Amino acid sequence: MSYLENIREALRSISGNLLRTILTALIVSIGLMALVGILTAIDAMRSSLGDTFASLGANAFEIKAKGYGNRFRRGGVQGKQYPALSYLQATLYKKELARREPAAVVGVSASITGAAEIKANGQKTNPNMQVIAGDENYLRIQSYTLTQGRTFSPAELNTGAHVAIIGSEMKDKLFPQITPVGQYIYALGQRFQVVGLLEKSGSTMGGSGADRLLLVPLETGNQLPRQGALTYDVKTATSNAAGLAFLQSQATGVMRAVRHDRLGQEDSFDIESPDSLSGTLDSLSGKMRLAGGSIAFLALLGASIALMNIMLVSVTERTREIGIRKALGATARQIRLQFLLEAIVICVLGGTFGILLGIGAGNAVAVLAGSKSFLVPWVWVGVGLTICISVGLLAGSYPAGKAAALDPIDSLRYE
Repeated sequence: MSYLENIREALRSISGNLLRTILTALIVSIGLMALVGILTAIDAMRSSLGDTFASLGANAFEIKAKGYGNRFRRGGVQGKQYPALSYLQATLYKKELARREPAAVVGVSASITGAAEIKANGQKTNPNMQVIAGDENYLRIQSYTLTQGRTFSPAELNTGAHVAIIGSEMKDKLFPQITPVGQYIYALGQRFQVVGLLEKSGSTMGGSGADRLLLVPLETGNQLPRQGALTYDVKTATSNAAGLAFLQSQATGVMRAVRHDRLGQEDSFDIESPDSLSGTLDSLSGKMRLAGGSIAFLALLGASIALMNIMLVSVTERTREIGIRKALGATARQIRLQFLLEAIVICVLGGTFGILLGIGAGNAVAVLAGSKSFLVPWVWVGVGLTICISVGLLAGSYPAGKAAALDPIDSLRYE
C-alpha cells in the first residue's frame, strides 16, 4: 500500500469517527494556538517597539540619571539613586559637547505634566494632554514633523514667550474647521498662541506619539506653575553613524564633568541608545518565549496523551479489520505505517486550525497593546507544523506498534 493510499485510508477512518476526531484535533489545536499565539504576539509587539525605539534616531542616545525613579533593583534590593539632571547641568552639557563635537545635535526637554486640559473657543480637551518644554532641537531629535506653521524663533526661546506647537488631537477637538496657527489656547492657567501644528503620528504601543503633545519653549516651561522640580531629558544625535561610539565616549566625559563625578566613582547617569534598548527587549522577549513555550508544551503533552488514547481505542475497534488486512497479505510494516499516518493526519488537521487561530489571537493581542502591523510568523508556522508531525509520530507509535503486532488468526476471531 502506497503512502497516498495510506493517507486516503486515514481520511476514511477519520470521517467514520468524525466527532471523536474533531475533539482530538481540538486538543492539538489548543496547544498549537497557545504556542503560535504567544510567539506571534511577542514578535508583533517586538516589531512595534522596534519602530518606537527607532523614533529616537538610529544615531542617537539619551542620558538619564542612574536609578532615578527606580528605587528597587532585582530581588527587591534598594539600588543607589542619583539626583535627576538639573537645568544647569543639561545646558552646560549641551554647550560643552557642542564645543567639542560641532556635528553633534543636543536636545534638552522637560515634561511639565501628562494630565493637562487644554481650552479654546469654548471647547476643551480630555485631561490627558502632555505638556513638554523643549529647545530648538527637540522636534529634530524626536523626528516630529510640522504640517502647518513654524518652529520657535530664537527670540521666543530666549525670552520664554507664550507660544506653543500642538498635536493633531488638540486641533481636531479645539479647531475642527479652522487652521489653529495664530489662534490662542489656555493651558495650566496660561494663554499661548499656536505657531505650529504637528503631523499626525497615531498610537504606538498604547501611547499617542505627538497627537496629544503641547510643546512650549524650554524657558517658558521653567516659568510654568508646577508641584515639584522639573526633570530634564537630554538627547544627543549625530549624522555620522560610524562616529556614534566615539560621540558616546565624549558625552560620557562631558557629563561626568558636569555632574562632578569623582575619579574612580561610577557614572551617576546611564546612556540609553536604540541598541541598548533593543538588547533589553530581546532579553525580555526571550524570557516570554520560554514561558509561552512551556505553557504550549504542557498543552501539547496533554494533546499527545489524548491522541494516544484515541488511537488505542481505534486499534481495539478495528482488530478484526487488521486481521482481514493481514490475511490478504498486508505486512506488519504496512499496518504500522497506516496507523502512524492516521495519527499524523489528525495532528496536522488540528494543528493547522490551531496555527490559524494562534496567528489571529496573537495579532489581536498585539493590536490591543498598540501594534499597527499584522504579522504572519512563517518561522513559527513551520515550527508548529513540525511539532504537529512530531506529536503524531510520538502519540501514534505505541498504538501502531500494537496494531502491527496483532496475530491475524486471533484478530479474525475478535468480536
